Amino acid sequence: MTSPAPERGRPSGNPHIKVWFRFVPREGWLPYDREGLWAVAVSPDTARISNVPFIQEGVAEGDIVRFTTDPDGVRWAAERVEPSGNCTVRVLPIPHGPLGRSAQAVHDRLAPFGLGGEVFSKELPLVAFTVPANADLVAVKATLLRGQAEGWWHFEAGCVTDNWGAA
Repeated sequence: MTSPAPERGRPSGNPHIKVWFRFVPREGWLPYDREGLWAVAVSPDTARISNVPFIQEGVAEGDIVRFTTDPDGVRWAAERVEPSGNCTVRVLPIPHGPLGRSAQAVHDRLAPFGLGGEVFSKELPLVAFTVPANADLVAVKATLLRGQAEGWWHFEAGCVTDNWGAA
């Protein structure tokens, strides 16, 4: 079994719990088999995700997930029960491209759309963004595609909505 993704700081505000997701690592990608996301409990077995996932597919910040708690008190995600309408997009700047390895430059290019994001690490400037349900999805996608075509970055959509697909 591989190790979990690196820990991130607890968000401020409401009391947060950690909900863990298990998955099969993708070949050629980060070697982790689980990721812990901060969440706020909604009920004894559901929680609203409070940060953007770097690795887990099919979940976005704001989604409500059902979890089970193992004998050690670890909460394991079982299913997404209520989507938020938000999308998750991950952007990796191309080191030899116009933005270099700058996560800040990636943020600057996408800041006009009001996207919240986090950087994976200094060594790997992967930026995971939450694309709000009310964002201008056509413009966000156009910027992502332009950046990819111009050699700024590679990107992937880790969790999308029907609206994202239609944009």
